Amino acid sequence: MRVIAALVTGLVFGIGLTTSGMTNPAKVLNFFDVAGNWDPSLALVMASALLTTAIGYKLVFSAKAPLFEAKFDVPTRKDIDLPLVAGASIYGLGWGLVGYCPGGVIPALGFGRPEPWIFTAALVAGMAAARYARKSMAQSPSRGWVIGWSSTR
Repeated sequence: MRVIAALVTGLVFGIGLTTSGMTNPAKVLNFFDVAGNWDPSLALVMASALLTTAIGYKLVFSAKAPLFEAKFDVPTRKDIDLPLVAGASIYGLGWGLVGYCPGGVIPALGFGRPEPWIFTAALVAGMAAARYARKSMAQSPSRGWVIGWSSTR
């Protein structure tokens, strides 16, 4: 049942992104072009997502337990460290440069264009490189990286 719930959630998300035009990188890039051909529609999509999420959290956390798990699995860490800031920065730079984000590129893969496939390959390569770097740092933390790098995750 969990797989079906995940599939339905992914389909709704993909349909929403496609319907709103957020699978089109030009539309996303126009949002960032505030001095030129600015398109505010991404802000409207984000605002509606924020509202939907706020309502969803209120409804979900009013229940004693989730539908398909024994308990809620809520992150407890609240610190802001270098890997978090670096990852968010790389994400933002990539999104601003090419107009795709990891969620929005998945429905775009079905449009038959090469750009989403290239982005996805780069995304997977970046994830593999980050995993390799984290693993190698955990095995020999004495080599050091950048101040603030946490190899304990």
